[in-house]
Amino acid sequence: MNNLSRRGLLAGAGAVVVAGAVGAPASANPFTLTPTRRFVLDGPGGEMFRSKPLADVTVMQSIAFDSANQRLFTGQLRAGSPSSSGDLTLTQLTLAGDVVGHMYLSGFGHAVSIGAETVGRTTYLWTETDVDTANARGRQIARFRWQDGATLTKDSPGLRSWKPVADGAVFTPSVDQQHGRIGIRHTLADGFHINVYSLAAARAGDFSRMLASFKQPTMTAGIDFQGWALYGSYVYLWEGEAYAGTFDPDLATSKLWAYDINKGEVVESVKILDGADLVYREAEGVGVYVDPLGCPRLCFGFASGVTGDRRANLFYRDTLV
Repeated sequence: MNNLSRRGLLAGAGAVVVAGAVGAPASANPFTLTPTRRFVLDGPGGEMFRSKPLADVTVMQSIAFDSANQRLFTGQLRAGSPSSSGDLTLTQLTLAGDVVGHMYLSGFGHAVSIGAETVGRTTYLWTETDVDTANARGRQIARFRWQDGATLTKDSPGLRSWKPVADGAVFTPSVDQQHGRIGIRHTLADGFHINVYSLAAARAGDFSRMLASFKQPTMTAGIDFQGWALYGSYVYLWEGEAYAGTFDPDLATSKLWAYDINKGEVVESVKILDGADLVYREAEGVGVYVDPLGCPRLCFGFASGVTGDRRANLFYRDTLV
């Protein structure tokens, strides 16, 4: 992420940076979801691909999977546009990381998190939209059909948009198709919150009934937030900063967090050392892929490469407990 996406963004959003003791529980949660297993973050995993170019040359910001159709989508800032414009490039890739298509979104946001929804052979994407140029973040949530080569604005035909929380700002989605849910991350006056809704209700524009709602837990002070994913009764949070020098595990800042929605607490947080040999290694994007046998993977990305030729790298954890 660029500097506008970090410490300066909240000034324009009317939100407060969440700070305090690392791993502190969030506020009490009056909702419960059917308990599911969670990914073991401090465990074995693997690599999906590395050093893959996207449709644009900027840093990958987010990832989302249409698992049923074996499609991967990424979001990034559009090269040549100021970050405050909210102009984005979406790339469709194979699971091996090869580019097969792209779209442009004009005036949408920053793409910290995007979601993919399967409808037969068609993929619908969920993103932020209606950029607030003061912080380069979306003021609404949008859903639209993937259209290779298209350029959309917030008013394009076929695109639907909503503001799920009347007094919220800085909206980003995460789709959990396996459990039929969508999460909406947003700011309120006291910081970031996440609401969980039925995916079917959300696609109909009904955000009246929350399945869960909680304040995002405190993460590492001063480290950039790099994405989040809803899966089952857990939310996974991703943070980290870029470095261009020799990898030093003692100085690495990339960390995954697992938050138990029902318990209202962080249950695991682990420094991630995958991709230690990457040049310019910046944590970017997290999402869940479910293979044809129904086995899920928690996938997390790193940007690498040089300015003007950034590359995408994807690793995963697949042990459940």
